Amino acid sequence: MTNNVIVIGSGIGGLCAAALLARYGKRVIVCESHTIAGGAAHSFKQRGFEFDSGPSFYCGLSGTHSLNPVKQVLDVLGESLQVIPYDPLGHYHFPEASVAIYSNFSKYCHEIEKITPQGVAELQRFAARLLGLYDAMKGIPTLALRADWQVILVLLNYVRSLGKMLPYLPLVQFSVGSVIDATVKDPWIRRLIDLECFLLSGLKAHGTIAPEVAFMLGERERGVEYPVGGSAAIVNALVRGLARWGGKLRLGCHVEQILVEAGQAVGVRLKTGEILKAPIVISNATIWDTYNQLLRPEDLPTAYRQTALNTPAVDSFIHLHLGIRADGLENLTGHHVVVHDSNQDITTPGNTCMISIPSVWDVTLAPERHHVVHAYTLEPFAGWERNDNYEPKKKEKAQTLYRALERIIPDIRERVVLELIGTPLTHADYLRRYQGTYGPAIAAGKGMFPSPHTPISGLYRVGDSTMPGIGVPAVAASGILCANSLVERSQTAELLKNLQI
Repeated sequence: MTNNVIVIGSGIGGLCAAALLARYGKRVIVCESHTIAGGAAHSFKQRGFEFDSGPSFYCGLSGTHSLNPVKQVLDVLGESLQVIPYDPLGHYHFPEASVAIYSNFSKYCHEIEKITPQGVAELQRFAARLLGLYDAMKGIPTLALRADWQVILVLLNYVRSLGKMLPYLPLVQFSVGSVIDATVKDPWIRRLIDLECFLLSGLKAHGTIAPEVAFMLGERERGVEYPVGGSAAIVNALVRGLARWGGKLRLGCHVEQILVEAGQAVGVRLKTGEILKAPIVISNATIWDTYNQLLRPEDLPTAYRQTALNTPAVDSFIHLHLGIRADGLENLTGHHVVVHDSNQDITTPGNTCMISIPSVWDVTLAPERHHVVHAYTLEPFAGWERNDNYEPKKKEKAQTLYRALERIIPDIRERVVLELIGTPLTHADYLRRYQGTYGPAIAAGKGMFPSPHTPISGLYRVGDSTMPGIGVPAVAASGILCANSLVERSQTAELLKNLQI
């Protein structure tokens, strides 16, 4: 039996597109090069410790009427997740002060008021502007949308929500920075918002689009939660949903080339030489890997290909995965961000360190009386080589993460029973991602993320280098937009009717 659709890569975007198309009745096969599904969101185990490789912060994974595209896809597939709610959602540690960040905006403001009483009113004005946009957006479920002209016809079903959107239309393509400039003068609040934007998109406020932060503020007000089993739980639920509706996942199945004949995608060739045929191919690889590795140069128009390959990329990361002894850490919280130096830009590699300790919530992730720790910071790909200096360089680069961890657990170094350090080369090799990047650095107002469409008929793209961008909700949405564009509007309407969305 021939396939209707081949999906290259089992990241969240690829799995959402594949599972949704299987739900629509398409014959779908997902080819994953790695032996583990999940792409940048996969989990892995070492000596009884289970580590998230990438994302660690989630909201909207449970309950009804969630705006989270992952939750909407899981609902359609008949899958669900067990989650653990928690609050505060994290702590930000600046050199001069630490602050608890709460889901509840009033509690959040109360904490900020301790540091800058005069800045709180400005923060409230800033948030009110964006929460108005969120309130307008939430009436249009991502699951209804598509990435072709027919989206206009879809939106006509949501006239009331579109009416609420009208006052906020200028914000849709504006940067968060433009909202700050109109509402915030306090330097501490401006730095705080820059940090929140950086954690979301890899760019500061003037590079981050307003809807992304509006979505974040609105959804976290509903509460944050951790999926039992970590990011693997989300991946496994999508894989189960794919199988439930007849789709197939092949692990250790490396696609070497997308086959194109007369401007039409016709299938793929695997590393083994096996050829899989299908009239639709969806690449979950990055824009650079798709156009530079999976296609021949002559398959694409020269100018289009060069423009795409010149897309700026977010730096890669240094990751520190630790298994530690947990004795005496009963009051530990799970999320922390440490900024070492206020005089350095927060985007300077090594200056801003993100820390996740998910075993605080889910004790199954670590052996008894132990914790798993995941700390990471930006690190450029340039200059990394697997030579005699590679191991010493890894140790040296990890020191900024250890210093950050010492703000939370002063004796962290004495507690370590397992240490794993990942570099940009680790990302490039294991995730098969161009320079180990986490996606394009497309600043607000300086261009838009590309749609799922390509110049090659039958070839589509999903993931963090397509609309709407970086982050788990964004890549899940890219999968929805792509899948819906490949079926009739009536099929999508039927799914929405069944879910009463």
